[in-house]
Amino acid sequence: MTRLQGNNPNRLILVIGTLIAVALIALALFAVRQKPAAADAGAALSANFNLDGVPFAGQAEAPVSIVTIEDFKCPVCKQFNDTIAPELKTKYVDTGKAKAYTLVWPFLAENARLPTDDSKFAAQASRCVYDQGGNDAFETYKEILFRAQGDETTVWATKSRLKDLAGSVEGLDQAKFASCLDSDATAARVDADEKQVTDAKVNHTPTIFVNGKEVMNAAGQSSYQAEDIGKAVDAAQQ
Repeated sequence: MTRLQGNNPNRLILVIGTLIAVALIALALFAVRQKPAAADAGAALSANFNLDGVPFAGQAEAPVSIVTIEDFKCPVCKQFNDTIAPELKTKYVDTGKAKAYTLVWPFLAENARLPTDDSKFAAQASRCVYDQGGNDAFETYKEILFRAQGDETTVWATKSRLKDLAGSVEGLDQAKFASCLDSDATAARVDADEKQVTDAKVNHTPTIFVNGKEVMNAAGQSSYQAEDIGKAVDAAQQ
């Protein structure tokens, strides 16, 4: 064992002080290594969604893709659909600048621990309509679902109710639709869409992506406002 040489008290104090300083520095460095890295503030999500077979509005050849992540039970999604989506349709979809996809993430019923997963039932029903009538029928049924939206903490999108609402979709074979819904024929595709969303680490609805990048506002926050979406579309065209 190495011993301290000499009996000079000042030297002893200096050595002890040095040892304490070294120990404190080592402890600080250890703490820094053990502390998890903080998430980047304001970092936009990026996702390479597979949009084959996902319903959309607009022209297939439109150069920009707007993807809206939503749940038919989400009240903010209803607000977005009623007030912001029409403006985007006029400025970007109808003019051929962009096409607008709806990627349904049915999570609210499960999140609220409701006895029936009517978020998923509504998503399945919308897919059944899409299978029969394509994009136009889907958009019609989407509007109907949002108009009929009940409280997000209650079960309202039962299969019976969804069948009643489908009766307002012109040209839909109601028997075929009922069979599709009752047999859960579209459940696997709904699950696949949900997996895409969760893999992208989306944690709220609505969440908007333009050409695979989450729309953010000037403060670095996720945004579903028309101005921010419009800026993202314009930037994607350049």
